Amino acid sequence: MQVEVVSREDYLSFIEKQPLGNFMQYPSWAEVKTEWKSDLLGWFDTEGQMAGCALVLYRKLPGLNKYLAYLPRGPVIDWESKNIGEWFAPLFEFLRRRNVFSIKMEPPVVRAKWKTPTIKSYLKEVRDHGLKGKTFRDLGPDEVDARAEYVQQELTAMGWKKKEGEGGFSAIQPQYVFRLPLQGRTLDEIFAGFHSNWRRNVRKSEKQGVEVTEGGLEELPEFYDLLKVTAERDKFAVRSYSYFETMYKALKKEDPNRIRLYLARYENQLLASTLAIHSNGHTWYLYGASSNEMREKMPNHAIQWRMIQDAHELGAHTYDFRGISDALDESEPLYGLLRFKLGFGGEACELIGEWDYPLQPILHWAFDMYMKKR
Repeated sequence: MQVEVVSREDYLSFIEKQPLGNFMQYPSWAEVKTEWKSDLLGWFDTEGQMAGCALVLYRKLPGLNKYLAYLPRGPVIDWESKNIGEWFAPLFEFLRRRNVFSIKMEPPVVRAKWKTPTIKSYLKEVRDHGLKGKTFRDLGPDEVDARAEYVQQELTAMGWKKKEGEGGFSAIQPQYVFRLPLQGRTLDEIFAGFHSNWRRNVRKSEKQGVEVTEGGLEELPEFYDLLKVTAERDKFAVRSYSYFETMYKALKKEDPNRIRLYLARYENQLLASTLAIHSNGHTWYLYGASSNEMREKMPNHAIQWRMIQDAHELGAHTYDFRGISDALDESEPLYGLLRFKLGFGGEACELIGEWDYPLQPILHWAFDMYMKKR
């Protein structure tokens, strides 16, 4: 196989048909990441047919003509291939010509799944016995994909290094995500799968007059103001407004359904706001913000239900709540992430995580040491 740069048009026509296509592998995502350079790459077989693709982002090392290459939730290749190496050999060759010293990727490959009843049953045992520090690794999964185990084995043999994150979060993307399967289910069946308290909260929110609407670019500043309130309350850093404006414009231009802004209001007061992204039959809940006031109106439940309904209408097979902690211990600070998402009745998924390949091992090691000290 050969790897070469492809046009935006050819890239889009290929990735839109791929089941593992991800919004972070689309050309619009490169426009969002303004501090990175980028390439749209295609893999071509011996007959000249495009067989895989990848958005590669490049970050230059200060003072050196050397680059870190990053493939967010990529590459989009045949991860079920018996010979994974044949996909990476031409990629390594291409990136060496780009003066890349190290490659980072997060394959879109799920290793294991835990269904809601399994998680709830284990959490009861954890509470009943006063267990501490338990994680998903202590609970046997409902499903393990042997192909994902094979992929990890082959990547390791090739020289890729797996980066172990803390609390199920890697340095960049979460290794554990919570997903709600929608395929083959009616909205009534999906709603019936919510925890009874979550169903009650959705109905309560509607009954009390909370209205969820889809907004446009003109409402984005309201979302951002609320996000700053959320960031202060939950103690996390928030990007600049220009980042969200660039994201909204770039994704909307690529496809009107790629990104949607939602606003939950009560008597014209904004109580919650979210951003959702859709591609390849998959809808992601990307960002959420909520007010410190009138939380008893349950706007977060109402807005999630609206997003799930819209994902279903778009024909999505999956609604993705994105990152959760791996903690199954209610005393852990990040446990609340899992608790809220668990109420919607989906499944926790463990991806195979973040992997590094040192094309220039000494420079890679020095860069790794520098990043650890920061």
